[in-house]
Amino acid sequence: MIRTPIVQSVALCRGRLAARPLLVLLSRRVINVARPNSTSALQSKGPVEPSQHGAEGLHRQDASPPQDLALTKPDAVSTVPSKIKGDWVLFHPVYTPEELKAVEVINLRAKTLSDKFAALLVRVMRTCFDIASGYKHKDVPPASTLTVEELRKQNYLMGPDQWLQRAIFLETIAAVPGMVAASIRHLNSLRLMRRDSGWIHTLLEEAENERMHLMTFMALRRPGLWFRTLVMGAQGVFYNVFFLSYLFAPKVCHRFVGYLEEEAVLTYTRCIQDIEAGRLPEWADMPAPSIAIDYWRLPQDSKLLDVIYAIRSDETNHRFVNHTLANLNHKTDVNPFAFREPDMTVKGRKIAFERVEAEKYVQESHALLEEGRHQSESK
Repeated sequence: MIRTPIVQSVALCRGRLAARPLLVLLSRRVINVARPNSTSALQSKGPVEPSQHGAEGLHRQDASPPQDLALTKPDAVSTVPSKIKGDWVLFHPVYTPEELKAVEVINLRAKTLSDKFAALLVRVMRTCFDIASGYKHKDVPPASTLTVEELRKQNYLMGPDQWLQRAIFLETIAAVPGMVAASIRHLNSLRLMRRDSGWIHTLLEEAENERMHLMTFMALRRPGLWFRTLVMGAQGVFYNVFFLSYLFAPKVCHRFVGYLEEEAVLTYTRCIQDIEAGRLPEWADMPAPSIAIDYWRLPQDSKLLDVIYAIRSDETNHRFVNHTLANLNHKTDVNPFAFREPDMTVKGRKIAFERVEAEKYVQESHALLEEGRHQSESK
């Protein structure tokens, strides 16, 4: 049994927010972490969103803005600003070009009965969603001389509106599991009056990250009333079903999300392939939305293709994290990603940490933290 050393590492959860920046400096394997006070976040401007600049909301350093950036009333702090500037989101990965290209489409083989059930459920949901959203992926004949429009008419390819419709609907649902799981663990921690072992914050990060995907796609298209009604119904059903399921079978729920993220990685990979192959010409040179430039710290001249690469990397991260959490004991084990995470060269090619690997990773994080403290004290 390896539970004892894992339980002993619960101390790692203390001071998570203070420790993470320290470890970012200590380990080369730590992902780049987006920082709210980044200069690029304050200066980002993009041509796609003339009415919105920045990822989310105003900061204290944005006080006394120019008149055109002011709130509708100077003292109306709860009023939606006419301009959005800055970045107040949680910690999230910012990828290097090498990491963006390191993602592979891989799948976890279902071995246990619960894993097979989760995998089957995802396949059923994907089939239904493909039909509802009009998604199709057929191999184009190698010797085909058909134009892009002709291929779309023959159901070989999807157009930009179909891709956006699918992505927006997908992200409104994908942001639910992390928030549900975090809220349940949060309430459980309050009720039992004990620490959570670092799970809550990672789950909240996942929920917000998925929500930012939605905000990015919303900069490209505003769905109509019927679509919004469909989203409300689907979200209402999914939220409550996932909530009840997580109460009784959190391991199965994390495995389900892991398999769901495998499908998301596959979908965005196909989207990238279509853009790079010239089969989605409308998006070939489309500028990246300014919200995406701020959030992922992209260069100012980034294209929508760069954004899709970043979103795919995020989904790969969720794939790795949820499959790993499904391998752990949710009652006793420390979240191995509480302080740091492997970079995308690991997560993009490895499906998950086994429980023994997660324990070792926690111990390595603990050692790095202690080393950093000693170095700080010696100065």
